[in-house]
Amino acid sequence: MPRTMRALVGGFGPDWAVREVARPEPGPGQVLIRTRAAATNNGDIPMLDRADPTRGGTGEAFVAGFEYAGTVAALGDGTGDWRVGDAVMGSTPHSFAEYVLADHRHVLPLPDGLDPAVACALPTGLLTEHGALTAAGFTAGQSVLITGASAGIGLIGAQLAKALGAAHVIGTTRAPGKRALLTEAGVDTVVVTPGTDLSAAVLAATGGRGVDVVLDHVGGPTFARCLPATRHDGHVVNIGRLDGPASTIDLDDLSYRHLTVHGVSFGFTRPDELAAVIAGLRPEVLAAVARGAIRPVIDRTVPLTEPGDAAGRLRSGAAVGKIVFTLPDA
Repeated sequence: MPRTMRALVGGFGPDWAVREVARPEPGPGQVLIRTRAAATNNGDIPMLDRADPTRGGTGEAFVAGFEYAGTVAALGDGTGDWRVGDAVMGSTPHSFAEYVLADHRHVLPLPDGLDPAVACALPTGLLTEHGALTAAGFTAGQSVLITGASAGIGLIGAQLAKALGAAHVIGTTRAPGKRALLTEAGVDTVVVTPGTDLSAAVLAATGGRGVDVVLDHVGGPTFARCLPATRHDGHVVNIGRLDGPASTIDLDDLSYRHLTVHGVSFGFTRPDELAAVIAGLRPEVLAAVARGAIRPVIDRTVPLTEPGDAAGRLRSGAAVGKIVFTLPDA
């Protein structure tokens, strides 16, 4: 096994740079994975921009990425049932590299027959959306509102909710041209938010009752509009803040409807808690992936050693779904 590896590194400019870096070694409880594919996430560009020295960033170099699929290459002590050669996928920092190091509890088996270039775009969305549904106490037969549903993670959330038995999924998008994309993902009612009263649209779609569960990826003013769109004793889970972290809410909407509000950010969850969230995917969610009920939307696939304008495409908002970097054998 080589002592160095190729990786996409931030901290040199507005784009990731291909660099040769030291290959990590697995310690106790850690698994070393030979990466076959890695996928982009919403957090990648803000991290790249913060480190960009040409635009006032820190200039601190870092191996980028959070999501991967590959095969187990080496094991530290105390790694459970994992074996060298196992096909796996997962979410962990520094995944835009030929080798990635992960806590053995944060690794998932790759469903049979699933291409690593597809699998790598799933783990973050699966654990985030399923963790949010679990926090809300979701059960089959309930209705779910997903804001920002046309983003990569929202599309996984819509498919996941349907696969777990949601009776009615409502999804929001800012782009009228993405109606078909949401419908294909299992969204029953599409709400195009510019010029539309979100609360009124959701109440109309639910016969005035409101939804049982909200998965909010947008934050900002949208979060406030989700509260009166939720049924009495319903649950609102904030996952993302695409429109910013500040929201002014009407406390009457919260109190009179007896709502429960949850905040989740599994990328910053303590290791033991994250292990429990990931373990929760095994009973039903991986089976849904295996039968094809949940698939990521992939904008394009490019070699990791030739990233081209991948960062610029993500930054512009032109990408539909995730960009996947592939890492064949040297």
